[in-house]
Order: sequence, then C-alpha cells, then structure tokens
Amino acid sequence: MILAGDVGGTKVDLALYSFENGTLKVARTRKFPAAGYASLQDVVLEFLKDPAVKQDEENVIAACFGCPGPVKDGRLKLTNLPWVLDARELSNILGIEHIFLINDLEANGYGVAELGPSQIFELVQGDRSGVGHRALVAPGTGLGEALLIWNPAARRHIPLASEGGHVDWAPRNPLEVELLEWLWKKFNGRISTERVVSGLGLKNIYEFLRDGKKMDEPEWLRDRMEKEDPNFVIGTTGEDGSCELTAKVLEVFASAFGAECGNMGLKLLCAGGVYLGGGIPPKILKTLQTGVFRQAFLDKGRLSPLLHTIPVRVILEEKCALIGAAAYAEARAAELSGHSERIASQP
Repeated sequence: MILAGDVGGTKVDLALYSFENGTLKVARTRKFPAAGYASLQDVVLEFLKDPAVKQDEENVIAACFGCPGPVKDGRLKLTNLPWVLDARELSNILGIEHIFLINDLEANGYGVAELGPSQIFELVQGDRSGVGHRALVAPGTGLGEALLIWNPAARRHIPLASEGGHVDWAPRNPLEVELLEWLWKKFNGRISTERVVSGLGLKNIYEFLRDGKKMDEPEWLRDRMEKEDPNFVIGTTGEDGSCELTAKVLEVFASAFGAECGNMGLKLLCAGGVYLGGGIPPKILKTLQTGVFRQAFLDKGRLSPLLHTIPVRVILEEKCALIGAAAYAEARAAELSGHSERIASQP
C-alpha cells in the first residue's frame, strides 16, 4: 500500500493506494480541514487510526506528500500554515520507512502520466504526435507552475517544481495596461502573474472592472458575492451568461491565462503539450473554448506558428496531485528497496 497526501492551506487530502495490473487503485480516501491540527503527523495519525484504514496500515511501504512551496533536503515550511515538515521526523513518528516531500505542482506533474483519456479534456489539438517537454500551469487559490522535462532515454517526463507563478505580469492590450495601473496602486508596487491568473486574480479583475471601469454590479450579484464564495459566483454566473460583469471577468482572466500558457510553451518548446491544472480551468471550460484563450496563447509575433503545433489539455481529475504523490512514492521506494509494488502487481 502507498500513502499519498495533497497538503493545502485549508485542507489535507489523504489516500491509500494499491496497484492492480500495474495501475494505481484507490483503497481509502479522506479530506481533513487543516485548521485545528498542530501538525501534518496529527492529521495522518488520525487517518491511519480510522477502523476502515487501520487494517491496511501495516501494509504501507511508502508515503509521499505534495505540499505548496519549495522543499529543501526533505524539509519544508508551509506558507499558509504554521507547520514545518521534515521527512525524517515523519518517518520516525509514523513508522513508515520511505517518506518523501515534494512540491504540490511536482506531484501534479507525476499525476499527469497516470491519467486516462476520460480524465483529460483536449482544449487545443495541436500536433498529437509531438514528443517532448510539457508545461503545467495551474490556477487555483494561487498560481502554480511546473516543468515536465522529457527524458528520451527513460521515455518519461521528469517534473520539476518552480515558482513561476510569481514572475512579473506583463499587460498585452490597453485594458490590461489599465488593469496593471489599477493593481499597482492597490498593492503599492510590483504585480506578479498570480495577481491576475488565479482565484485571487478573479477577485482582483472583478474589483477593477467594477470600481475602475465602472461596470454595473447588479444588486443580486452584490448580495451573492457577500454571502457565497466569490470565485464560485464569478465562475458560475460568468459561464452561464447571466451577468455581463462576471462574463467580462472570465474573458479578461482567460486572455491573461492563455498568454501565460503561451509563454510557457515558448520557454520550454512544449512539443508534449501544455496542461492546465488547478481548480479553475475545469470550471470555466465554456469560456476557455470561446477563442479568447487560444488567441492570447498564439499571440507571440513571429513565433506564433510554433504555438500552433502545441496541444493544450485541461486536467479534469481533481485527485491528480494525490495520484502523482502515490506514483512518486512507489517509484522512489522501489529505487531504494529494489522491490516495485507496481511491477509485482502485473501478471
């Protein structure tokens, strides 16, 4: 059995996986609110002592946790939680020999290789025969990015974590120039791409259009924005066309998102495709298909023809990071122990 975790600022998603004919198969899964727990080990110990899980606990041979932020020498200080994680301490406390900590986008990168056709939506076909590097751009609460480097000798992609979501944001048209100036005043200085292409960005764009461009905010919308999750309201009303303001928010967002994905396509020469992860893309598929995303993706001057060959795919599987963490744990444990659970499960 493999223990996998997806650690976020507000929740911890845990799962136990086994292998069946070389394919990961989930055995148990449970989500925990991060608030109220003093450490990750407290969450994991509660998960493992669940009667439904305890029978499998002694069979856990390895664990991996995907976490936001850079991991150095098996240690990580979480940004949005007062937790310091140490792989060696976790191994001793949990009694699991092989425990690994990796960046959450790195975990998503390993998960991509495990997904089937039903778990991916093809937004742009591109050249399906292309083989090479991939990029993963994942707007959720923030903006995560990872590089999936193609290893021709091993015939597989090696995910590399990055903090690319925090690079400088560059406007591309007069409206975005106004948005940049508005954000510059709001945040008193430098603006990163995450300020626009993320859940935080959706709210920033909304406020800019409402307060900076004086777009009408209907009373019913104002009421919903105060009582419900603002990003859910923006996404649903913008997608169904019931509100001009939120539809425009999604249009501006999709354009900036497409431009950033095109940037990644150029930087990595992504013959293997650009993958859209995170919680937002699957919820705004209608907007992403209008052409605004595609136009911005291709708008690279003399290099635009190169972008036409790059496929763009949306990850629909919300457990992608968990799946990737499990795959990573099994592979690394196999390297260290000489025994592969995946290979042993094959006929």
